[in-house]
Amino acid sequence: MAKIDDSVKKKVPELRFKGFTDEWEERKLGELASFSKGNGYTKNDLVEFGEPIILYGRLYTKYETVIEKVDTFVNKKDKSIISEGSEVIVPASGESSEDISRASVVGKSGLILGGDLNIIKPVNYIDSIFLALTISNGSQQKEMSKRAQGKSVVHLHNSDLKQVNLLYPKLEEQQKIGSFFKQLDITIALHQRKLDLLKEQKKGYLQKMFPKNGAKVPELRFAGFADDWEDRKLSSIAERVTRKNKNNESTLPLTISAQDGLVDQNDYFNKQVASRDVTGYFLVKNGEFAYNKSYSNGYPWGAIKRLDKYEMGVLSTLYIVFKPTAINSQFLVSYYETTRWYREVSKNAAEGARNHGLLNISPNDFFNTLLTIPKSAEEQQQIGSFFKQLDDTIALHQHKLDLLKEQKKGFLQKMFV
Repeated sequence: MAKIDDSVKKKVPELRFKGFTDEWEERKLGELASFSKGNGYTKNDLVEFGEPIILYGRLYTKYETVIEKVDTFVNKKDKSIISEGSEVIVPASGESSEDISRASVVGKSGLILGGDLNIIKPVNYIDSIFLALTISNGSQQKEMSKRAQGKSVVHLHNSDLKQVNLLYPKLEEQQKIGSFFKQLDITIALHQRKLDLLKEQKKGYLQKMFPKNGAKVPELRFAGFADDWEDRKLSSIAERVTRKNKNNESTLPLTISAQDGLVDQNDYFNKQVASRDVTGYFLVKNGEFAYNKSYSNGYPWGAIKRLDKYEMGVLSTLYIVFKPTAINSQFLVSYYETTRWYREVSKNAAEGARNHGLLNISPNDFFNTLLTIPKSAEEQQQIGSFFKQLDDTIALHQHKLDLLKEQKKGFLQKMFV
């Protein structure tokens, strides 16, 4: 690929495959394709087994440049619109303009194209993948967003799409661009599958390497350990931290993300939710734990996380902060990633006892919760180290995936006008 001097020509991308120098053409999309609508299927038509169907929701919940496989099925109606392959589909409605300002290519013939889909069939000199990428990228996406109509539900009609301006090179260059991004998407999907598999493996290990409720030994165990695990009150293996940030030792406001742990509030919310004066907040130091009593989807009893990313930070006094005294810290990190502790917390915080999104559990009751843990410090250490290594591997794969997505974003910006 070669970089182009933008001062020489206007309608050319910054980054280009060698051998292509012509300016890109500009025409209305309505001049370059035929348009139709998907048949009126809804989620109510879905069945466990039947004909494979693409519904509009897939495009903004599971966006792909090329859709090859479909895991949604429908009882086939008369006059269903069947894909011939290479159609470009755009959602006709969604909750936001962002939902519907993107396109996918139907890569496989024989799929039913369902309701609320705008179907675009490009003419011979427009490549489908190139068109889908163009619609989903840059100025065209902004133009589509502006054309979206409605408030609670926004709509985009074929008549709107026909007015979108399309900049395009010769077909051979379009196909090279399309192939490049299709290969990049395959690589991203491969890394995503690896990451998902690792996360599933971790979930399985968390279930098997800690005793089920009522049991005294786990299903899966390191060799050399046979003793029953014991019940210990949290107060006997950890102590509460109530250190205040009196001297403004830290001005870093923290929050607990169930996925990412204790993180900078500014990064997480894109703003500071904490008060400007944080001298009355808890001062939390690296290696200490905090319990966020806020419940959320998938985390009915809140989340307990250790501060790992920073040396110190401040937390609202609504959190319960503690540090391990007689238990392996890394083991405790893994323990609180299981659901084993839910039962104990739920005894002291009934579902009805909630206040402004917070579970109503006192620090005293929280420290009276029982944990089932190995008697052997060595077994604790081995379990903690095992999950730490697994977390490091997951983080590495996540970093690679994020890097690939950023690279794709950069290429999209530079390879289109």
